Formats: sequence, structure tokens, C-alpha cells
Amino acid sequence: MPDLARTCIVAEDESLLRQALIDQLRGAWPELQVLAECEDGASAVEALVEFTPDIAFLDIRMPGLTGLEVATAAAHASPRTQIVFVTAYDQYAIDAFERGAIDYLLKPVQPERLAATIERLQARGGNPDAAMLSALIEQLGATSRANEAREPLTWITASAGKETRLILVDEVAYFRADNKYTTVVTAEGEALLRTPIKELVAVLDPACFKQIHRSTIVNLKAIAGITRDDAGRGSMRLKNRPETLTVSVPFMTLFRNM
Repeated sequence: MPDLARTCIVAEDESLLRQALIDQLRGAWPELQVLAECEDGASAVEALVEFTPDIAFLDIRMPGLTGLEVATAAAHASPRTQIVFVTAYDQYAIDAFERGAIDYLLKPVQPERLAATIERLQARGGNPDAAMLSALIEQLGATSRANEAREPLTWITASAGKETRLILVDEVAYFRADNKYTTVVTAEGEALLRTPIKELVAVLDPACFKQIHRSTIVNLKAIAGITRDDAGRGSMRLKNRPETLTVSVPFMTLFRNM
């Protein structure tokens, strides 16, 4: 008889859907302990590093880091964690999911489907199939890109003192959270954008901009180099800015090939 006491995190950017899934889990699997409720991919990666849960329920579409990118980070930061993808879109390679190596939940989550997923998780235990997960992430990523063609944000208006500036997004070196707003940093200086970084990350081109810290998004074109210290933290040099940026440990996995 498998040990039913497990731990998990739940990552879903829509608060009502996140709470609904947590309520369903608590009803269907009372022994399961929810260690963290994450509203974006960045906080999900941090929770994986902090808690190394048995299971991670990851919404595929989240602003900033997607569920696929979080799963990639999990393979390095918390390799024993079982991944369950949550999606509203059945075009996401459901046949691959149905092979049973990696679980998924289709929104809205049906009790029968959740029960089947829980049964498999309880029987399977830890040590997920890393090769299968990697292949599935690659497949899902290709499908997602093909189905999500959209016009990325190309320019923004930000204030510098009494002046309002029109800034091309390509010219931004990085964005930094500034209380409820966001500081826009270019080669020429800084300006203030009256949009929280959590909202901004949802409209930036994910192929060009990546989070390197919960409060920092960098333009990949602005990176000159990255070094790693003994603790696993990264230090990022920029092409047209004198300062260096800190890359927190969870996000270094996203730059391991650089």
C-alpha cells in the first residue's frame, strides 16, 4: 500500500482557478499537503527550490516563465518532483500525456480525471522519467509556439521626471520591479513604467525576454556574459550598461547552455 502522505505546489496565475484546484485536491486527497500556492512561474521555481515537493501542478500558460520552463528548471532544481501539467487546450499533445508517463489535467478539471491522476501519482512515487519529461516539454513547446503566434509588445511609454518617453522594447536592457511600478533601463538611462512587472511579463516576447530574478526581466540581446559563483548564483554582464545583474539560483538553469 503506497504512502498517501505527499507534498505539492500549485502554480496557476488565475487566482479563482488556482483556489478551485486546491479545493479539489484537498477533497480528493486529504493527505496531500499543499506547500505553496504560486501565481506565476517565477514563484513556482522558487518554491521548487525551497520545498522540493513530491508533486508540482503547473499551468502550462503563465506569464513570464511558462509551466514548461518551470518543469525544465524542476528537472535540475528538484529532480524527484513529479510534474502534472494543467492546460485549457487539448491540442497540447494529449496523446503523449495519455501514455501515462507524465500526467495532465484539462481545465475545467473533472473529478474523474483528477481521481485517475491521483491514483497514478500515488502508485508511481518519486523519480520521474527525466528523458520522457524532456521530450514532452520539447514537443509541447513546439506545439505551443505554433498555436500562440501573436504580435509582441514593440514599444512602451515611460516617464523620466516630467518627460514622457517613447521607448522601443528592443532598446530595453532590462526591467526592474519598483514597488507597484517597473523601472525601464536602457543604454541611455532609466524611466518609470506604471505597469507592475507581473503584468508586463505577460506581454513581452518570451523569445527575447527572460526573468533572471523575481524582480528582474532581461533582454537576451543585451547580455554580454554570465558567470556562476560557488553557491550557484549567477552574475550577468550587459553590453551597454556598467552594472551587473544577479541571477538567482533557480533561474540559472534557464541559462545553462550560455
